[in-house]
Amino acid sequence: MSPLRSAMVWIGGAALIAATAVDTFAVIGRQIGWPLRGSIELVQAAVLVAGSIALIAATLADRHAKVQLIVDRLSPGMRHHVGRFCELMTALFLLCVLAGSAWLAIELWSSSELSEIIGVPWRWMRLFANLSLAIALVVVLRHALRGRPA
Repeated sequence: MSPLRSAMVWIGGAALIAATAVDTFAVIGRQIGWPLRGSIELVQAAVLVAGSIALIAATLADRHAKVQLIVDRLSPGMRHHVGRFCELMTALFLLCVLAGSAWLAIELWSSSELSEIIGVPWRWMRLFANLSLAIALVVVLRHALRGRPA
């Protein structure tokens, strides 16, 4: 396993474990009368990190969910073209999501937006999400332009 992939697994895994631990403590705390204030905000931040890293990891490994029912019945040449088209459509989708997300980040950057209870700085979470989307977009475009087989 490459050092980059290993780091991504550890960071994403730690974020998922953190989200699970925070939620577990929040549930137990509610039952015993010691609620964990801001648990939802912490879980949201952890899931954002885990999901963003998972998006990059899946894109790098070309392990996104695919429906092969029709593609598997095509000739190798046609399969290659359809695979390239799918990569370009994925890139278009990521570009649209990134554009909308970046627009929100730019509009809200100067507002110093914080979560309501414990003050999670959403500015940095948005920046992390946008950076992750940009990385995934670059990887998908590299795959599409290289024209590797589907």
